[in-house]
Amino acid sequence: MKAHTFHIPVMGIGYTIDTPLKVSPYGIDSVISLVDDILLEKLRKMYCEKYEILYDEITEKMEDFRAKRITSYLNLISELASKKFEELKNATAEKSQELREYFSMLPDSSTLKQDFKDLTAKYFHIDEIKAWAKDHLHMGSIDVNIMTKVDKDNYVKGERLPVEYNDAHAALRGFANSDLSSSVVLSAGMNPRLYSYFENFEDFYPDANGNIKKKIVLKVSDYKSALIQGKFFAKKGLWISEYRIESGLNCGGHAFATDGFLMGPILAEFRDNRKELIDSIHEVLVRGLTGKNRPVPATELPLKITAQGGVGTSEEHEFLIDHYKVDSVGWGSPFMLVPEAVSIDESTINKLIDANEEDLYLSGISPLGIPFNTLKGNTKDIEKMSFVAQGKPGAPCTKKFAALNGEFTDRTLCTASRAYQSLKIKELDKEGLSAESYKDRFKKIVEKSCICVGLGTSTMKAHNIDTTDEGDGISVCPGPNMAYFSKKMTMKEMIDHIYGRANMISRTDRPNMFVKELKLYIDYLKDKIEETRASMTNKQEKYLVTFVNNLKDGVSYYQHMFSDLKHKFEDSKANILGDLDSSKKILHLLDIEIENLKIRAKAS
Repeated sequence: MKAHTFHIPVMGIGYTIDTPLKVSPYGIDSVISLVDDILLEKLRKMYCEKYEILYDEITEKMEDFRAKRITSYLNLISELASKKFEELKNATAEKSQELREYFSMLPDSSTLKQDFKDLTAKYFHIDEIKAWAKDHLHMGSIDVNIMTKVDKDNYVKGERLPVEYNDAHAALRGFANSDLSSSVVLSAGMNPRLYSYFENFEDFYPDANGNIKKKIVLKVSDYKSALIQGKFFAKKGLWISEYRIESGLNCGGHAFATDGFLMGPILAEFRDNRKELIDSIHEVLVRGLTGKNRPVPATELPLKITAQGGVGTSEEHEFLIDHYKVDSVGWGSPFMLVPEAVSIDESTINKLIDANEEDLYLSGISPLGIPFNTLKGNTKDIEKMSFVAQGKPGAPCTKKFAALNGEFTDRTLCTASRAYQSLKIKELDKEGLSAESYKDRFKKIVEKSCICVGLGTSTMKAHNIDTTDEGDGISVCPGPNMAYFSKKMTMKEMIDHIYGRANMISRTDRPNMFVKELKLYIDYLKDKIEETRASMTNKQEKYLVTFVNNLKDGVSYYQHMFSDLKHKFEDSKANILGDLDSSKKILHLLDIEIENLKIRAKAS
């Protein structure tokens, strides 16, 4: 039985790197990023020293060091979290408060919570409680995240290693070889070569009873993509246990914008077609397993649908579960103000506390070329601009995890690196551009920031780990929802907010999560229209027309849904419908603008 109805998604590279150690003993699922094996090794050393465990360093001179570091770190976190969980279950009478804390955090609707209340209503007999806890309490899952496209080639003595030593492949192997029984969350799009590599590991296959030791979770933005990728895995005898739907723009970190498809209609499609999704993919799975002479489970395997991105109130949380039938809701950015749950330094917390809507923006700083939600004035950007002012744009590329660009050299470079930006600016100098055009192009080149270092530095500072090699610059990746949370919180306060037992939002002007996402998409559309103002290609025309039509369909869907709702969003329904009406008028004007640009493009 799952204890909680929320999970903590991956945040950056370091912010949730040890979150499972802090929250999984309380039954909360969370996700560790596997991008940075250097950071994982430093954390492993720190925790070994803290808990007086023998530490054997895994150096870069060792064969397959990246996978070995990941396996060792995950095994350590699993061991430490399990130990904390056992201590909680075996609480003595003096330490019984920890056990009470576990149950106080559960949702009030939890049958587990009610059973505990019934058990302890008359008296608190510790031995009886411990026996009951042993059978009924479960740890939260220690899940991992792999960005599928961050899969750089690796070399030894100038020789390129086989593909299984690529970064994402090695990360997968590190997880597969660990002791964990949990899930790998795949994000950042389809990577067929990496997906095929899953076939090499026994733990990802179901047994005859349908049990899977290591499950696969796909982060997706639409139903069609889920169906395609689910069948791709199923042909290999592998089952996707969960589809994790994330808002295209109302999220933290990298933002994978849809073509104007909004979260509500996407969730409705998953809800309405859930049986079709299970049936059609299970059929392919049976063929895949049969073809490999593997056991075929007697019944269809379980499938979860989860959602995350921009949820901020208990009412929204409950609505996603009740109306869209999701199995869990992801709460990310607000947890960056909960140092009990994440690893974040005090200075960064204070910056996030002070941030408003204008400070949280969709940037072009990611070297992956994907829009990236970030915070104005973050110290990594300040460091970046100081390099530009000194005439030395670009960062020293020490970790190379995002070194994926093969434009200039055989060995790929990171577009945020000094080596790449120097070559790109030299190329720009030869183009003979006007001063204004040169300035615009130069700005786009130097905008890229070294996030693969910056997203881990805050974690190191939080644990007092030396940052001499990394420097002091910190990248931070909150979603737009952060603007409405403006104080440091305890874990209990945050969880009470999620379940409606407390309110951590002091502002009264926070828009509904669906309205906020719509407004973000309208702003995104305006920027795309601006890009075509000088000239519009047929491809751009088709994209903009499709985009605006999808948004208009989304608005109509929300207008009908909110108008028909009974006993939901009663206090805010009038504002929501007013916002939707305003958005509809804006989209009408943008539609006219696109039409005028089309006419002008055809005339020129």
